[in-house]
Amino acid sequence: MARDDRFYAFIVARTSRSRSQVRRICVHKRWLKVSACLSVAVVCAMLYGFYGLTQQAMHLRIERENERLRAENERQRQQLNRLNHRVEAVEDASRRIAEMSGVAHDEQNQQTTNLHGAGGPALPLDTAAAIEHKTAHLERDLRTYEAVLRKRAMTPSMWPVEGELTDGFGGRRDPFDGYSFEFHAGLDIATIWGAPVTATANGTVTFAGWQSGYGQVVIVDHGGGLSTRYGHLSRIDVAADQTIKRGETLGRVGSTGRSTGPHLHYEVRINDAPVNPRQYLPDDKN
Repeated sequence: MARDDRFYAFIVARTSRSRSQVRRICVHKRWLKVSACLSVAVVCAMLYGFYGLTQQAMHLRIERENERLRAENERQRQQLNRLNHRVEAVEDASRRIAEMSGVAHDEQNQQTTNLHGAGGPALPLDTAAAIEHKTAHLERDLRTYEAVLRKRAMTPSMWPVEGELTDGFGGRRDPFDGYSFEFHAGLDIATIWGAPVTATANGTVTFAGWQSGYGQVVIVDHGGGLSTRYGHLSRIDVAADQTIKRGETLGRVGSTGRSTGPHLHYEVRINDAPVNPRQYLPDDKN
């Protein structure tokens, strides 16, 4: 007997109350297998497509995140570069201003004198925040240096020559007769003949030449009614109307004019009235 490869399905369909009709549907097993294989293939294809779509969506999300991270890294890199340039510029300006004003030396001495202990655990600090903090600190120092520079540059705040202070401001005995008293309008600083005499502040030379009592003298106007005088010079190295800087050489120590020996007569005047120069000078002569 021949083998039946068909699959039978019977469906009973009612058409009325009194009778019914039976319909038989025959399907070959081969087609059933093919249909099952096709269904599995379609399901697999759908699953693979869905998996591909999810992978593509994930890839797009990762790519967008990478783009965002790259942009953030580039922004931070540019920020760090700007901050580094800012720090370098501030450091250079601070060094120049400190050297010009003499603050670096004073602050170094102060830090050496007032040295206090410090410590504690080291904690990590964000690089950008650290550079911002350093920059802000340096900018504060820069403003301090600039303020000190402006104050010191226009104020006679340094010794004009190295030597020994022999006579101060005010009343003194006449150095020639030793009996009478006279008013001394400045400081006398004794030193060797030819020692360099420097300007104690920025200004403009208003007089450079011979003047009775002073001998060879240089007068410097520092603005605001403030001026200084450097008398008894053996040589003058500047000329009238010349702009000079703090620490620039004006001439050489001598004993010209009313003088008993080589020394510098140094005056500070406000609105042409002499004041005590000692109040403007540091305790040491460095």
